[in-house]
Amino acid sequence: MEKKLQVRHLRISFRTTAGKVQAVRDISFDLHKGETMAIVGESGSGKSVTSKAILGILAGNAIVEGGEILYDGQDLLKISEDDFYRLRGDKIAMIFQDPLSSLNPIMRIGKQLTEAMLLKGKARQRSSKENFHNKLNLLEKLMQQAAGTDAAVKEKCDQFRKFEMKHIELEQGYNNAAEAAREALEEVDNILFLMEKNAFKDCGPRLRQVRDFALRAQNPYVVSQDAEELKNACRELTRGVGAQARSGDFSRAAAQLKKIKEILTRALDKGEPDFFALGYFQTYGNGAAPTGSVAEQNAFYARYLAEHFLNDFLRLAESGVAHGEQKYAQLRAQALTALNRGIETLEKGTVEGFLPMTQELCQAVDASVNPLDIVKDSAACTFSRSLKDFIATYQEGKRTNGRKQARYERQVRKAERSRKGDYKVAAAAIIDLDLVKENMLGLMSRLRDHYAELAAQEVAADQTQRTQRLLDYLKENASGMVLKITKQAAKNKALKLMEEVGISEPRKRYRQYPFEFSGGMRQRIVIAIALAANPDVLICDEPTTALDVTIQAQILELINRLKAQRNLSIIFITHDLGVVANMADRIAVMYAGKIVEYGTAEEVFYSPAHPYTWALLSSMPDLETKEKLEAIPGTPPNMIYPPKGDAFADRNRYAMKIDFERQPPAFPITETHWAATWLLHPDAPHVDPPKVVTDRIAKMKARLEGEANA
Repeated sequence: MEKKLQVRHLRISFRTTAGKVQAVRDISFDLHKGETMAIVGESGSGKSVTSKAILGILAGNAIVEGGEILYDGQDLLKISEDDFYRLRGDKIAMIFQDPLSSLNPIMRIGKQLTEAMLLKGKARQRSSKENFHNKLNLLEKLMQQAAGTDAAVKEKCDQFRKFEMKHIELEQGYNNAAEAAREALEEVDNILFLMEKNAFKDCGPRLRQVRDFALRAQNPYVVSQDAEELKNACRELTRGVGAQARSGDFSRAAAQLKKIKEILTRALDKGEPDFFALGYFQTYGNGAAPTGSVAEQNAFYARYLAEHFLNDFLRLAESGVAHGEQKYAQLRAQALTALNRGIETLEKGTVEGFLPMTQELCQAVDASVNPLDIVKDSAACTFSRSLKDFIATYQEGKRTNGRKQARYERQVRKAERSRKGDYKVAAAAIIDLDLVKENMLGLMSRLRDHYAELAAQEVAADQTQRTQRLLDYLKENASGMVLKITKQAAKNKALKLMEEVGISEPRKRYRQYPFEFSGGMRQRIVIAIALAANPDVLICDEPTTALDVTIQAQILELINRLKAQRNLSIIFITHDLGVVANMADRIAVMYAGKIVEYGTAEEVFYSPAHPYTWALLSSMPDLETKEKLEAIPGTPPNMIYPPKGDAFADRNRYAMKIDFERQPPAFPITETHWAATWLLHPDAPHVDPPKVVTDRIAKMKARLEGEANA
């Protein structure tokens, strides 16, 4: 399954006047395409800090002490604000806990829905143009290398560029005409509504506006057979409008409006031509254009394109893709050798002894990244920068640790001389050089294992599928070059989004202010804003906490439905395990900045292993449990002074002596399930979960079996 997001060994702290708060302490997880990953924990567990780090909106006093957040070939912890601007909203969107925090109270809802679409429309066009030309140029070079001749490949690629320009021209004309048709239809509906209510004013200007919109819709691929009828209706629409206004009888204009509406609705409903294939036929085709339905014409153009160009082009492209994959497989093998050598040098020696080979290693890894890949290899793309950052951190530690340790020791002596016995000293803010070395080894080991896995898969690599994905990418970006977002296009999309998230009467609601909506409706608006740019990843930061129970269920159902329809990858942040019971694919339970249990939703609910997970389940209310719910005793630890052992030990009635002395490692339970608790150690005594938890699990299993047998 494709990994959309990878979090690796993330550590984040915050500077405060009292000391450094360690909010996130070495967490790792993957988010796959089309899945919901739930992060569950009490307030202060670090779950929201993690989500804000992904979106690049950490507070100014945040310190990213280590780790990686990999997305689309980038480490989100190391990119600039300009780079984040291109990602935020477009690729990664967020729904916050309180919808009012995401809405401007003095701006109409419609304006807030369309603002981002308009701002980012031009940037998206520029990006599509750059992507199209870069990928096609790369493909042409590889095709020439594979074919051993420039002439045939150059001819095919030049043809591709030429008819793609025709494709863009045709699609742009269609888009402009279709948008004008939609604008005309909206104005027709408004005018007919006003006529029914005897409230139609400004007759001349408004009818002329409908006429102008309708005439702009006369593109041969929008309005064709009805073009003459549409012209006549537009001509008749504004004839004698003054007399109609004086008499108040608009029946003649209404008849023409209904005729225009019928023609334009039929035109938009007939379907969109295949402009990619049509562009080739109009540039290089011979013979008369076919007649019939749009579907029949598209089938003809697609056949013509395949027979006269595409089959040969795909054959050459496939050889180029295969040649490129072979070339970069060899470079990955060389990088793998360099990685093994680097790991061995660092394991047996010092960081200083490893430094001379870092430049050669980074060059080998950078050279092994295939620029033709549609889905970027984030692990490889971010390797060099991450390794250099680790080295810079190590060198800073060597330079400053002595001074910081001396300062800490002075504070300790001062505390010992203090008359107050409860005087505490925050841990020295020194860089753990051994941990930096370990992180460098981990970075190289992960890429080594990844490249070894790729080498094993290359035997069965499907070059035809890769070539088709590349062609789809080129077509998509060619269309993106002409996807101009106007105010009316943005409004039309906003109205559709409002309908999609379940807001009735979207045209009326479009002009309202946030205070005119209920809490649940405001959250639906925020969801619509988040979906406006079709993001890959949607982060939901406790989106239902501020809503009542019935509205919570509706919002959760809506998020589930949108996930399925759009194949979204979702990170769902919550403190309530019950909220994610029916929507999470995998669950990470967080406490005091660490993930203490991780597994599929079924594993965490039916086989919980960590006492903190038991505590969360024990405190979760439902309609069936008759026993008294168990509150979690105590409070989370002060993370300025993080505990030496298991952070949950003080609140854990099952805690053993070792829990107060050493942090537990992650003990594997299954291939997909682990928990960081000493109770899973082979020498630990057997402890059963609380009765309220075992009873609840038994009831859930019985209910599932009953539903399966029904």
